[in-house]
Amino acid sequence: MEEKYKQYEKTIKKKHSFAWTPKYASEFSTRLSAKEFIAIAEKTFKDLGWDIVYQDDKSIEAKRSEKSLGTERWTEGITATFDYGKIQVKSVTLGNEMWDVGKNSKRVQLFIYAFQEIEKSFDREELQNLVNEKETVNNWDDYVVPDSLPKPKEIREPKFYIHIVGCSILSILIAFLLAKVSISGFYIIGLFEFLVGFAIGFTFKYLIKFSNFTNYDKLHYVILGTIGLTYLLNQYFQYEIILYENNYDRIGFFEFLKIKFEQGLTIKTLNTGWIGLVIHWILQLVITYYVTVMAVIRNLTKYQLDRVQPEVVDFAFYHFVKDKTEDQIRKELALKGWTETQNQDEVFEAIGALQTTQDVNRMQ
Repeated sequence: MEEKYKQYEKTIKKKHSFAWTPKYASEFSTRLSAKEFIAIAEKTFKDLGWDIVYQDDKSIEAKRSEKSLGTERWTEGITATFDYGKIQVKSVTLGNEMWDVGKNSKRVQLFIYAFQEIEKSFDREELQNLVNEKETVNNWDDYVVPDSLPKPKEIREPKFYIHIVGCSILSILIAFLLAKVSISGFYIIGLFEFLVGFAIGFTFKYLIKFSNFTNYDKLHYVILGTIGLTYLLNQYFQYEIILYENNYDRIGFFEFLKIKFEQGLTIKTLNTGWIGLVIHWILQLVITYYVTVMAVIRNLTKYQLDRVQPEVVDFAFYHFVKDKTEDQIRKELALKGWTETQNQDEVFEAIGALQTTQDVNRMQ
């Protein structure tokens, strides 16, 4: 961020927001066109050092990051929208805080100040040049079509069964460990669900790499099956361990679940009954599912992008921008040596991964 903006930020009078998701919004009038607004707003975000995650004809979004405990994380999401002579600016807290300590109001007021300062620095001709430069970038007019492309990598047959086998083994291992922890009384609600989701997502990273299988719709079914099997086996292993360690007479597994349901969930000395147990089971599934899905999507998109050389992705995307059909792009790829259908499909998957990455970055 430029020094003048840092100095102005110190003078901003904060307005605090209290909510489940704190936010702050404001608007101001403008005589700019939509194209001029987008061009200046983009420059504003860049000058403020905020990461642009999305833009269209009338709206642009960015996220502000700060370093905490050695790692950077996004703290606020800022959206500026053009609305027929008015510009609406909104900032939303991205963390778990219910009190924003006035940060959202600071982001909005700082953006408005910086935007207006940048707007004043351009005359009409300079502003038009800025718009033209942006349109050139958006239309890929400066892109030089290469004479050749890197050769495609050796074709690897996708192997779906690797996910089935790998996740089945993983479910057994995690379920057994959870059962031991649960019986010992060291189970921490929330933490272990997160760890299970992280472990499943981390395993998918390598299963995707070894299998070369990237069909998310089918992988999603594997995710659901893995989570369901993990927690079902967790109950079964608890049943077997309790009978074995206490030398109890054997009862049926469903009878064990019935007894557990009747006793309910006890947290320290508080018995929450069957309602608490059901809520805990639901939380297990929901938290683990969310953490797993986000991890799998990140690992999947990274693999899809790494699998194809950037020059090839740029080449195909350029032709998309120029409104060519998929068949026409396949022909262009074939002319550059990418003749195999699977190689071409992987190029299109990489382009789709770019869109997925943008969608994930926009999430609040």
